[in-house]
Formats: sequence, structure tokens, C-alpha cells
Amino acid sequence: MGHPPLRLPLCASVSLLGGLTFGYELAVISGALLPLQLDFELSCLEQESLVSSLLLGALLASLAGGFLIDRYGRKQAILGSNLVLLAGSLSLGLAGSLAWLVLGRSVAGFAISLSSMACCIYVSELVGPRQRGLLVSLYEAGITVGILLSYALNYALASAPRGWRHMFGWAAAPALLQSLSLLFLPAGADETTAHKDLIPLQGGETTKLGMERPRYSFLDLFRARDNMRGRTMVGLGLVLFQQLTGQPNVLCYASTIFHSVGFQGGSSAMLASVGLGAVKVVATLIALGLVDRAGRRMLLLAGCALMALSVSGIGLVSFAVPMDSGPSCLAVPNATKLSGIPGDSGLPIGLSPPPLPTTSKNQGEPVLSTSKKTKPRPGAGDPTAPPLRAVSTASPAPPSPAPERALLHWTALVCMMVFVSAFSFGFGPVTWLVLSEIYPMEIRGRAFAFCSSFNWAANLFISLSFLDLIGTIGLSWTFLLYGLTAVFGLGFIYLFVPETKGQSLAEIDQQFQRRWFALGFGHRQSTSGVQYSRIKVSAAF
Repeated sequence: MGHPPLRLPLCASVSLLGGLTFGYELAVISGALLPLQLDFELSCLEQESLVSSLLLGALLASLAGGFLIDRYGRKQAILGSNLVLLAGSLSLGLAGSLAWLVLGRSVAGFAISLSSMACCIYVSELVGPRQRGLLVSLYEAGITVGILLSYALNYALASAPRGWRHMFGWAAAPALLQSLSLLFLPAGADETTAHKDLIPLQGGETTKLGMERPRYSFLDLFRARDNMRGRTMVGLGLVLFQQLTGQPNVLCYASTIFHSVGFQGGSSAMLASVGLGAVKVVATLIALGLVDRAGRRMLLLAGCALMALSVSGIGLVSFAVPMDSGPSCLAVPNATKLSGIPGDSGLPIGLSPPPLPTTSKNQGEPVLSTSKKTKPRPGAGDPTAPPLRAVSTASPAPPSPAPERALLHWTALVCMMVFVSAFSFGFGPVTWLVLSEIYPMEIRGRAFAFCSSFNWAANLFISLSFLDLIGTIGLSWTFLLYGLTAVFGLGFIYLFVPETKGQSLAEIDQQFQRRWFALGFGHRQSTSGVQYSRIKVSAAF
């Protein structure tokens, strides 16, 4: 099993470096897009193709990656994805045409999506119940570090000749370090070992679990066998509510809200990225400290409740203070965010540069208006989607608001901060932690990938429908609708999502097998029909 004393720090490095690679690769496009546009004279459609190519690769990985993870193992999947990422980074760094850039981004998207799924599963299986929540959630912290690192490198390389080549190339560094850490870790946890401390006591007969493990097909995810249908309901419910609460789109107005409280021009965009990034870091650190103490269920309930209140607050404020303004498609998208993937950050990724000369007669026209319905453009909430027209902050400074209006502006700002924080210690890290725990080992990879594909699809749907929704019911009612959806999500979590803190994966599996639904998991209870007793074994951690 390698070196047990080093296993925890090595698992922590695998999780952290995996998240760092994920966050960096997603966010680096925000700084590279402007020089790429100048070097290759990219039109808006070509920019959309370049940015959305990452989504194409990620979607493919979410559909096929689960079978690769279950067939070849978690460790091999991570190592393979790092090799694929290296090839993608090489293609991007040496690219001489748009076609090579699109190919490199697609390959990189496949790699980070596959790695994200395999990494969460691998770490959750390799560590004990007391460390699992912290170490899996480190992936989310790594994403935040990766985003901020990409900001720093983008800024440092912005004036360098062909600096975008170096921006893309540096993504390989954390992947190589992660691969080095993996060399000192075992291929995976043995299911028999996972069950060795769990003995069923029923009718005086003592029989050890795990000697003969069942086999599952993909279709078993939708059958009543071992309550797989109930587990799938929990997994899909979490990923869908994570997106349907509007998280991909709410932060499109981050820069506008900062602008409304007095931060004019580029400073509002900078604060929207850096300020919300700092809030994100603090909230993620709080989640790391509480996930194994307060529990997954409590963080989800608290986070979803605060999201409902905060996004509804923004909607109510926007009734009195209109916040819709015209975007420009050639601005590097301040509204581009990381969303819909494991460890989803929900942050704006990039600072809006000064407007560039338009290359077509309609590129600079506003597309976001509550007065008329406009055709939605892809990418309203995802760096892996085409560049959305960013919320404009170049409009002239408004006259000094009345005290009442200024108070409303600051209220909207506080609500935005609360929304970011709530997502960062709730849905952000906990969704993927729960998904890595609730499925049997034999089908865990395919189940995780299946839920991940729905997460990508839901994110794309929310992003594409955003402008149509605003054009139909208005910005305020759109935010209030997201708040109502968060309330439904709160009810779903309360009724169906289990509390898994402090339980081994074998215990979680046994609890699900005996119930059609997860109802009643809110508190850890003694089981009926089968009682469990722990035996003391030599600890490897």
C-alpha cells in the first residue's frame, strides 16, 4: 500500500493540484482571448468557437469518462488525463492557426473533465471517513487557487510577445506535479479492505461483507436494485438544482452592481473578479473546516437557504434600481464564469478590457434588454461556453444617487457577496463530495460521469435561456424565479439528501440498499433489520 504515513499529504496534493489544473485551464482563456484576437484577427463567431471547444471536450469526457474510470481504474484515468492535457497544452502553445487552437482546447477540456471525476472518486475511496470530506473538498480550494493563479500569470504575461503561448503552456505544470504524487500512491482501495471493519450481526450469524461483490450495468442506475434509482435521484437532484438556481448567470451582473455603488470604469470589473475571488476563498476555507464537523447535509441546507434569500434580494432591489445595461461582444467577458463542473467556482473569470474597434456593423450593439426579446447567445454563464457579451461598465458615470438609492445599491452588493459565499460552502464543494460517496464502487465512475453530463447540459440550458428569460419576464422576475427554485432545492435536500459524514463508504452503501428513498437520513440513525458493529483493525492512516 506504499507509505501509509505519507498517504494523507499525498492525497491532499493530488486533490489540490487536480483542482488547480482545472481552475487554471478554465480561467486562462480570459487573459489569452484578447491577444489571440489581435494575433489571429478572430471574429466574434471564431472567439465563440474557440472558447466553446473546451465545453465540447468536457461533454465528451462526461459521457465516456465514466466507463474509462471503471474499466481502467481511478489512478490510471488521472494519469492518462494528465498525458492528454500535456498534448492539449502542447497543441495550444505551438498553435499557428485557429484550427489548432480549437483542437487544443477540446483536448484540454476532455482531460480536465475526466481528471475532475476520477480525482474526486479516487481520493474519496483512498482515505478514511474522518478525512474524506476535507480532502475531497480540497479540489474546490484548488480550483480557486488555479483561477487566481491564472489572473496573476495573465497579468504578468499580457505585455510579453506571444504571451498567450506561455499562458496555455503553464497548465501542464500542476498536472505533472500531480502525476508525480500519484506514483507514490496505490492504484485504488480494495473493496474487501473497505468492508473489513464492518460486520453484520443478524440472528447470531457473523458473516463478513465484501467477499462477493455484485456487478452493475449502466442501466442499473435506473432500477430498484440496491436502491440505485434512489441514489440516481439524489445525484441528479443535486446537480440540477446547483444549476437551476441560476448560479451560472447571476454573476453576469456582478460588475454592474459594483459599478452602481460607485466603482466606475475598469475598477468595477476588477473588484467583481478580485473582490468576489477573495470572498470565494474565505467561504471555501470555511467549508473545508466544517464539512467533516457540521456535515454535508447541513452545509447544503445552509448554503441553499442563503442563496434563495440573496438572489431574491437582488431581484427585489432591481425592481427599484434597474441594472440592465448593454454588453459588448468584443470585450473579454467579465461575465464569463466557471460553472457546472465538479468544484464549480461560480466566479467571473477575467477583467473587461477597453472596447476594441468593431469588425462588423452589429458587433457592438446591445443584446441585453428587458424591453424586447433578444436572441440568446451561447455562453451566458460558463468559460467553457462561447464568450457572452459582457456587462458594459464603460457607460458614463451616473449622477450621485439619493441616499435611499445608494442604500439599495449596497444591499445588492451585500446580496451578491452572500450568494457567492453560500454557493462556495454549499453546492460548490459538497455536491461532488456526496456523488463520490453514494454509489457502489463497481459503478461509481459511470454514475459520477452520468450526473456530471447532466450538470453540463443543465448549465448550457440555463446559459442559453438567460437572455430569452430576461426578455420575457424581466431581470427582477428572473432573479426571483431563481430564488423560488432555490426554495424547492432546499426542500429536496431536506427530504432526500443523506448525511454521510463520519460514515465509511460501505456503511453509506448499506443504508441506501435498505431504503427506497433517502428520506430520514437527516440524522444518523440506528438501522433496523441489520445492525452493525465495528471491530478494531490496524489503521493505515
